[in-house]
Amino acid sequence: MKTVFVDVDTQLDFMVPGGALYAPGSELLTPRLAALSEFAVKSGIPILSTADAHSEDDPEFKSWKPHCVLGTQGERKLTETSVDRQYIVSTEADSLDPSLVYAAAQIIVQKQNVDCFTNPNLPELLRLLNAARFVVYGVVTEVCVRHAARGLLKTGAKVELVADAIQALDENAGREALNELTDKGVELTTVAGVLEG
Repeated sequence: MKTVFVDVDTQLDFMVPGGALYAPGSELLTPRLAALSEFAVKSGIPILSTADAHSEDDPEFKSWKPHCVLGTQGERKLTETSVDRQYIVSTEADSLDPSLVYAAAQIIVQKQNVDCFTNPNLPELLRLLNAARFVVYGVVTEVCVRHAARGLLKTGAKVELVADAIQALDENAGREALNELTDKGVELTTVAGVLEG
């Protein structure tokens, strides 16, 4: 069964104290995220990483304070979730290069919205990757992780959410999101379960 890891928004503005939209406690995930990245590389599992990549006057900033502005420190991914052989997929339609998809260990899908499926290249990317199983982790549970998992379920593939490698902004909202996702068919797992599986 072809597996793809889906690393959601593990960027400095979300993951480190002082980040523009820091999710409290998310820095504690770092060793687990590092273990998942290392396992993927060692096992030849592609990593699909979503990443906010905003302009300075991005419309999303009407709903959220400015964060992950292109070229800023806060937009950068954690070192522990960055691997060699990256391919960045912009939000420009029809900009996907299949040869670069197949050569990459990590495909970074940029987005200007909480839903990664607003990147017009993502459906074709998923078709090229042809995964039967997606293993999802990152931040934040009730927003971007929820959107990613929902969209991935629509592909018909198995979707697993790594429950000890996600972090919510609001614990109650995070629990509600997990309940909703499991009701829709997402399976919960742990880092240990993924590494042993």
